[in-house]
Amino acid sequence: MIGFASRFQFAALHFALCTIHFALCTFPLRAAPPGPSEKDVDESIVRALRYLAQRQQPAGGWNVDAFNGEATSATSLAVMSFLASGHTPGEGPYGEAINRGVQFVIDHQESNGLLIDKRGHGPMYDHGISTLMLAEVSGMVPERQSAATRKALERAIKLILASQAILKPASQRGGWRYNPVSTDSDLSVTGWQLLALRAAKDIGCDVPAENIDLAIDYVKHCSPRDGRGFGYQPGNPATPVLSGTGLLALQVCGQEDCAEVHRAAEYLAFRPLRYKDMWYFYGVYYTTIGMYKRGGDDWKNARPLLFLELLNNQSPDGSWQAGNPSEMPWGRNYCTAMAVLALSVEYEYLPIYQR
Repeated sequence: MIGFASRFQFAALHFALCTIHFALCTFPLRAAPPGPSEKDVDESIVRALRYLAQRQQPAGGWNVDAFNGEATSATSLAVMSFLASGHTPGEGPYGEAINRGVQFVIDHQESNGLLIDKRGHGPMYDHGISTLMLAEVSGMVPERQSAATRKALERAIKLILASQAILKPASQRGGWRYNPVSTDSDLSVTGWQLLALRAAKDIGCDVPAENIDLAIDYVKHCSPRDGRGFGYQPGNPATPVLSGTGLLALQVCGQEDCAEVHRAAEYLAFRPLRYKDMWYFYGVYYTTIGMYKRGGDDWKNARPLLFLELLNNQSPDGSWQAGNPSEMPWGRNYCTAMAVLALSVEYEYLPIYQR
């Protein structure tokens, strides 16, 4: 039996613990760092675009180190970097560079619609990125390039839809993987195809709603059973990179308020993306845009960490080099373009960035 004094001490201790718990739940342990100013971000982007413009090849493309030559993916990422920063085809200091990049991608479309130059292990990465670029630039290109751009985009979309329709096990349906005829799926490839389909549908391309719905179902199945974040494939544990992918992919499909999106944002607040993470630059693209679309406190808290991580690791020449072995082989063009695409999100020049 507890005596009066003991009961009093217990009550006092309980009150003190409750007070501390209330304070911790009500007030953050420390304020988020202020993050870089808009001027710092602008200047970083200007240096990066100058770097990219100097690395464009005579044929109009940009190199990927792993391919030892140009790639439609690196070219499309570079083109979107200029677009995302407010530059347009045929105008201003980078107008001709954009035109040549778009033409390079169009010129490297195969008979089945695949947008590819040098082949790596996963041509659907190149294809999804390049299809997204064509959808984003379609209404901007000069008249002389407009018809060819739209035709290439429509053929590219048909390939994505045909690839999704390949017979797959139930857990893999609705997604995409490395090759057009792959019989399984993963979230990293699926993210690009889904962004491309949404961008194309938004400008009037024929993308049936049921294909988007199938892709949404697959993305949601990549959320672990505990509901925190997203993994590479159904049943895999969550990672920051794939959580950013799922976060953005579902939001562009109108799923802003679904449980998986809320929990992915919570996971990324708990485990932020870091420069040394595997596939960091892939992740910073999806995570930055995804958190920006969330807005409010999610973006207010995420922005300083995401932007400081990028600006603190930019090289004096304006480029970025991967801080992890997974992206080292892809080289500075890829890393720099992905960094610009993340840093330019607040400009909202690309439709996919808009809230």
